[in-house]
Amino acid sequence: MISTHLVLSAAAFAQAGQGAALPALSASPSNAQPATTQKPDATDAKGHDNSYIIGNDDVLSINVWKENEISRSVPVRSDGKISLPLAGEVQAAGSTPLKLEQDISAKLKSYIAEPEVTVIVQQVNSQKFNILGQVNRPGSYPIATATVLDAIAIAGGFRDFAKQKAIYVLRQNPDGSQKRMSFNYKDVVKGKHPEQNVKLQPRDTIVVP
Repeated sequence: MISTHLVLSAAAFAQAGQGAALPALSASPSNAQPATTQKPDATDAKGHDNSYIIGNDDVLSINVWKENEISRSVPVRSDGKISLPLAGEVQAAGSTPLKLEQDISAKLKSYIAEPEVTVIVQQVNSQKFNILGQVNRPGSYPIATATVLDAIAIAGGFRDFAKQKAIYVLRQNPDGSQKRMSFNYKDVVKGKHPEQNVKLQPRDTIVVP
């Protein structure tokens, strides 16, 4: 009798289980918090750079908090200016990103209460060096962190009759005068006079005679 009762109970349980639905599980735990949009921390933005000087052809990302119609990426024109809705024409070349943020904010105050602007340099196209003479690809190149050796490599190396011991770098001084720095390739690659392999600055010109 006991075994028969167990068999019947098991059968009844199985039959009931075939038609029973499992309780639905919650898609999210009860303690989950809704997503929130946080205001960006201006102190963490790369745009707050008080050393880089914006130049012509640089591409800037302009973000105005909660103003999507104004926020955009803009190139600096050949006249050094950018155009933004409401702000109009703004001088960008010669300013730091931080200074440009302040200038844009000042122009927007007539239309927006307490505008908060972030300027980030997306592409650096203005800072270039020149390399001339007996190299395979003379021209202007983005400076990045190039040294004289880097510049020679970027320009494709020397031509057959390059005077590798008589290279020099021309650099403009703040007073408008020009400084000439010698570079002896043969010595530098042998580890001699490493100080000649200077880090290039914007508008430096390397001459390979």
